[in-house]
Amino acid sequence: MRVETTQIAGVRVFVVTPNELPDQHRNRLLVHVHGGGYVLYPGEAGAGEAMLMAGYGRFRVVSVDYRMAPDHPFPAALDDTMAVWRAVVAQHDPRRMAIFGSSAGGGLTLAAVLRARAEGLPLPAAIAPGTPWSDLTGEGDSLSANAFVDNVLVSMEGWVGAAASLYASGHDPRDPFISPVFGDFAGFPPAILTSGTRDLFLSQAVRTHRKLRQAGVEAALQVFEGQSHAQFLDPFVPETEEAFGEIARFFDTHLLP
Repeated sequence: MRVETTQIAGVRVFVVTPNELPDQHRNRLLVHVHGGGYVLYPGEAGAGEAMLMAGYGRFRVVSVDYRMAPDHPFPAALDDTMAVWRAVVAQHDPRRMAIFGSSAGGGLTLAAVLRARAEGLPLPAAIAPGTPWSDLTGEGDSLSANAFVDNVLVSMEGWVGAAASLYASGHDPRDPFISPVFGDFAGFPPAILTSGTRDLFLSQAVRTHRKLRQAGVEAALQVFEGQSHAQFLDPFVPETEEAFGEIARFFDTHLLP
């Protein structure tokens, strides 16, 4: 696998290319936005999910190293993501492209589609919001039911709630570009969502999935037994290959070769 650091539209990105790129993937490109509550994992630390997707799915991936709170709160992360999307979609067929990411990256994936649609930009052919942080208001059953059960995020009373405040930075957290579950999902591309039964954000994935389906969007939801938040990104658990295999097959179905 080759990881190259460069800039697109003034934003630092990591271009991840697998050692073997299948013929049907040579014209395809994925855009990745990382998680970390909009406050964690700058630089290569945020590109791990992109490397997993390149390795398991054998796609070329552009991972966006967007600016983060508290120095750069909303809308910096979304602005950087959109700058990269505008640039790459000007050079690549959007029917051969997808956007994906987990946690905050899942929320950004959804927000990017909302913003692209609002700006009249082409939409990706598919998206994969993993355990998306689609609601920063603190609503959702699993935020209570899985509090102190999830061994990653633990509780909204910890750093996650603080990160939400830092990112929103005085803006209304119900703004769909911050909490996309409050947006209109009509016309969204097909989506595959991933979560776990112990995930603090399980309700976020479920609510997002249901809203996509209510809008008539093709949407799949995979939930792994016993997993806390985003543990399908751990390269040393057996579910990881399965999770990325499902996502890769979903992309293969919906992206033109």
